[in-house]
Amino acid sequence: MTVNYPLGDMLIRIKNAYLSRRLEADFSYSQIKEIVLKLLKREKFIDSYKVESQGAQQRIRVILSYEYEKGKNRHRAVMRGLKLISKPGRRIYVSAKKIPSVFSGLGINILSTSKGIMTGTEARAQKVGGELICQVW
Repeated sequence: MTVNYPLGDMLIRIKNAYLSRRLEADFSYSQIKEIVLKLLKREKFIDSYKVESQGAQQRIRVILSYEYEKGKNRHRAVMRGLKLISKPGRRIYVSAKKIPSVFSGLGINILSTSKGIMTGTEARAQKVGGELICQVW
């Protein structure tokens, strides 16, 4: 099956893996996916990821992160939600001053700017706007 929006597909697969309480998620490799995964790892929304070679193909395996709730004696997903903002049919662009806050600073925005892919706080600090890819909390 052909995927029209590979980055969005990866993000939704990660979200669905968290919702079904899986420990990991797999998908095909691309550089932009790896950059977004670096951001998610740095912000501690995923535990880790690794690039694996299977013959001529490369795949990415993401290890998901869960936290233990002491009083309820269960594990809870670190990533509580994800919302795709830009889609192939409708791109959303924001200036540095108009980058929205996600749950009063508890979440992050991921933007594609002229200086690369970065979080909303980094883009605000560098005073650059760009395409608002998604929000993660």
